[in-house]
Amino acid sequence: MTGRPPGEPRRAAYLFILPAFLVYALFLLYPIGRAVQLSLYDWDGLSLGTWAGLDNYVEIVADEGLRAAFWHALVLIGFFCVLPLGIGLLLAAILNHSKVRGLGFFRTVVFLPQVVAMVVVAVAWRRVYAPDGTLNDVLSAIGLDGLTRGWLGDYAFALPAVGVIGTWFETGLVTVLLLAGMSRIPGELYEAARLDGAGAVREFFAVTLPAVRGEIAVALTLTVIAALRTFDLVYMTTRGGPGDSTSVPAYEVYSRAFEEGQVGSAAAIGVTITVVIFTISFAINRFADRGSS
Repeated sequence: MTGRPPGEPRRAAYLFILPAFLVYALFLLYPIGRAVQLSLYDWDGLSLGTWAGLDNYVEIVADEGLRAAFWHALVLIGFFCVLPLGIGLLLAAILNHSKVRGLGFFRTVVFLPQVVAMVVVAVAWRRVYAPDGTLNDVLSAIGLDGLTRGWLGDYAFALPAVGVIGTWFETGLVTVLLLAGMSRIPGELYEAARLDGAGAVREFFAVTLPAVRGEIAVALTLTVIAALRTFDLVYMTTRGGPGDSTSVPAYEVYSRAFEEGQVGSAAAIGVTITVVIFTISFAINRFADRGSS
């Protein structure tokens, strides 16, 4: 006996995963490494670049516009992540508790925005928010003419208006994920909670919420990533305007790389977004793992 576990040698296992790793390295690890390299240079994408060291990263902290862009992304996390999670928990709990007929059809309807391209969603909502659009027509019809405005052209309301689109888009995904998790909760747990005198609210916090911790972690991870990498929605609705009131890091990457010729700075922003996404996702999953242990 050699003490080795039964089965194939470990080297053979590495050979099996090697093709997948090569594809992963080619399409993910290499581009990330290349972006890190470019972020250390001052380069316009055409001429010979010059070494900049960490200057591009220092600019992210020092530049007020870039700081504002990252702040806008954090605000969008509230709309893309926090609000859909709250709405999704409420909808999923009600639907799971009441056993609504046609639940499969409802799941399809609420999930429908996820299968529509964000460009199409942005164009549709741009029409809703237009000065002569649907939202202002509804407000005028109910006697609230004083609230009408060009929503995407208003400095105060442009970012929340974009965020509401994200809330509408992500709520269906979160609801379906939570419904799937709640459907696997044994009915005996609810019966035991009722025997202990638990009402609907206590039942939700004592039984339902702990049981769907894993689904909540998945939903948070997906929606946080969606919020931080938002580009097409901003590009199609506001182009970062009015002024820079809706600029976000992903839009700054595009603007600096393809409009201003600051490829090094754009790469630094992209690398920073990647690090922020990884950090937040890691924290969410650590929290979920700790709660389930």
